[in-house]
Amino acid sequence: MSKKKTTSVNTRSGMDKDSLREDIKLHLRHTLAKDEYSTTNWDRYKSVTLTIMDRLNDRLLNTQQHYYKTDAKRVYYLSMEYLIGRLLDNMLVNLDVRDLVAEALDELDLSYEDIRDQEWDAGLGNGGLGRLAACFLDSMATLGIPAIGHGIRYDYGIFYQKIQDGYQVERPDLWLKYGNPWDTVRPKVQYPVEFYGNQGVQESSNGNTYYKWENTHRVKAVAYDTPIPGYDNGIVNYLRLWKAESSSSIDLKSFNQGQYIDAVRDNQLEQNISRVLYPNDKVFVGQELRLKQEYFLVSASMQDIIRRFKKQYNDFTKFPDKVSIQCNDTHPNLAIPELMRHLLDEEHMDWDKAWDITVDSMAYTNHTLLPEALEKWPVSLVRNLLPRHLNIIYEINRRFLDDVKVKLGDDKNLQSRMSIVSEGEQPVVHMAHLGIVGARKVNGVAAMHSRLLKKSMFKDFAEMYPDKFTNKTNGITPRRWLKQCNPALSGLISEKIGEDWVTDLDELKKINEYAEDKKFRKQFADIKLENKKRLADYIKENNHLDVDPKSMFDIQIKRIHEYKRQLMAALHVITLYNRLKENPDLDISPRTVIFAGKAAPGYTMAKLHIKLINSIAEIVNKDPDVNKKLKCVFLQNYSVTLAEKLIPAANLSEQISTAGMEASGTGNMKFALNGALTIGTLDGANVEIKEEVGDENIFIFGLEEEEIEQVRREGYNPWDYYNSNAELKQAVDQIRDGFFSNGDKSLFEPIINALLHEGDYFMVMADYEAYVKKQDEISDAFKDKEEWNRKAILNTANIGKFSSDRTINDYNDEIWKAPKESLK
Repeated sequence: MSKKKTTSVNTRSGMDKDSLREDIKLHLRHTLAKDEYSTTNWDRYKSVTLTIMDRLNDRLLNTQQHYYKTDAKRVYYLSMEYLIGRLLDNMLVNLDVRDLVAEALDELDLSYEDIRDQEWDAGLGNGGLGRLAACFLDSMATLGIPAIGHGIRYDYGIFYQKIQDGYQVERPDLWLKYGNPWDTVRPKVQYPVEFYGNQGVQESSNGNTYYKWENTHRVKAVAYDTPIPGYDNGIVNYLRLWKAESSSSIDLKSFNQGQYIDAVRDNQLEQNISRVLYPNDKVFVGQELRLKQEYFLVSASMQDIIRRFKKQYNDFTKFPDKVSIQCNDTHPNLAIPELMRHLLDEEHMDWDKAWDITVDSMAYTNHTLLPEALEKWPVSLVRNLLPRHLNIIYEINRRFLDDVKVKLGDDKNLQSRMSIVSEGEQPVVHMAHLGIVGARKVNGVAAMHSRLLKKSMFKDFAEMYPDKFTNKTNGITPRRWLKQCNPALSGLISEKIGEDWVTDLDELKKINEYAEDKKFRKQFADIKLENKKRLADYIKENNHLDVDPKSMFDIQIKRIHEYKRQLMAALHVITLYNRLKENPDLDISPRTVIFAGKAAPGYTMAKLHIKLINSIAEIVNKDPDVNKKLKCVFLQNYSVTLAEKLIPAANLSEQISTAGMEASGTGNMKFALNGALTIGTLDGANVEIKEEVGDENIFIFGLEEEEIEQVRREGYNPWDYYNSNAELKQAVDQIRDGFFSNGDKSLFEPIINALLHEGDYFMVMADYEAYVKKQDEISDAFKDKEEWNRKAILNTANIGKFSSDRTINDYNDEIWKAPKESLK
């Protein structure tokens, strides 16, 4: 190596191409012990990852030292799910070295794309909740907020979905098969997590009586840290995931007595706590393992938080000034009695002082408008697993109901509705009620959602605590969901308005003027077409189906659930099929309808909807009278990585949930940011997206939330809609009569029963006609490519409100009040 080359290379920390290239080579040989004869693409991927980890760890240490020296308040984000996806692209974008790494690899005769594709999605979440948490971590780091995410390091993430004969088949998600080079185990950062036992009593030296949790069974929580870099600001926060380990080694006495298998089995049972992510829509009542997971997260995280606090302070009255704990949904709300337990039992505080500290430190985000989705734990289960916590919850509830009586009057029905612990033969602990009572702030995640929480679900609480409820409309990180996943569009925007939009998405408003520029519209359209061609190639490779990139890409990707109404979109495909069968020369815009998403393994109806979509696709795609103008495809194993392919390629975004049921949605934001037009109901964040992009640039249809309530009150009859709409009747009859199931009339009978005989709870029949009329309007609009592209550009230009940076700023300004740092 020449002297010039040597002096230009700064290994381990240099951000120039030469330093990156040389480090990749060094890690391959010296860390992984590989040479040109034995190396694989996984080894190359890992060597790149280790090279980037060197830089990240350097910044991580600098960041944490800075927080410590400046006595910064910390934000702790507690979430059972983090859908972080693949990290290589994300890390390189935020460090602003993606192009340099690609060039360095090119000089080594390696393909960046091939190496990037070696990474497995870290699917530690079911969908929106976990993806939102990942976006929030990105924004906290980018804004320089001293924050740590806490979660669980599941051995198996969200299941791998295979489609076999049109059915969803679940396979284990082996995301750790080859290890995870992005995390660092901290074997010295481990905490005992206790279960079972009983509540004992002890006296202190001053004669006061204190409670003690005794005779517990102990599990060990071990920390694994993943760096979270801010965008080009020198800040690196981290996500700390807990793995369950046995709290003791194998009992040698048992081993010597021939009970080795029993000793090993006990260790395995303890490790099961972090083994698998529970699928969404699972009924958790009675699921002891799930409750164990929730307390495991809370206990380990709270011990970690308190350890860090006590390292600098010995006065717990300062705790709310230095600590803010955000519970992402009800799952971590056990943090409230856990902090109380520590303050009461370990710090020997009196109740009122401990309660004030707890409430001032806690905040709770609600993510649902579906009452059945609110967590409720049987008292019998909590008593067995967490006896001390149940007693604390009972005392919280007793004092709270006394407060209700004083503030709202002695109304037994009201007290029963608001009680944290229900009455009756099988009492339950309402985790949402616990979160409301024990937090300083409670927020919804879209303006409509927050309004409905106060109007209906938590009406009594809102009357009692009018200042406690607030709204924090969700957002998405523009780093991943534009700069990373759509580099061509990102480049075009930066060429016109500069790079400031990457950290200030409102800057996109500057491209409004380019919507009238024919040259810009052409560039914008060409980028969309190239993205569609890439997706078409993916569909050809994975589904063996040719789709036309010039057709309208009509995409619905999200968790499969009845309220999200994939079924209504499927009925529309049948209607288009029937129209084209009757008149193959019908003048409509050619359309490719694309579905993707996972149904919870126990959700039979959602899984049947997947089968129906695939059965419809099979008929449509094979019919020569139809398939030149209409295609339908279901892509298996929806993930963050697949979303990054689909979203930049979409022309039309389907956001068609039953009004009043979607809390927010974030897919709607990602699509609009990437220049797709939305067809949607006035539900969740669609309401605010409409306000931002303009009525003329979004396609809204269907009953509104108040109208749905009225229809239900007046007595909704789906048969009226079935009998009055010939196209709807034909589609439903075809499903019923076995047209899409080889004559098997029983296969889709549950779907027909839900629509016609069981009340059509999700109002598919009621909204169908308005939906199809709006789709006809969309078909006509797509024919005018110039006008369509203008509308698409205006969507991208006016979606800036929905940056997760804005959301996190809102949380910080009103709730956390933490500092903002930069080390650039």
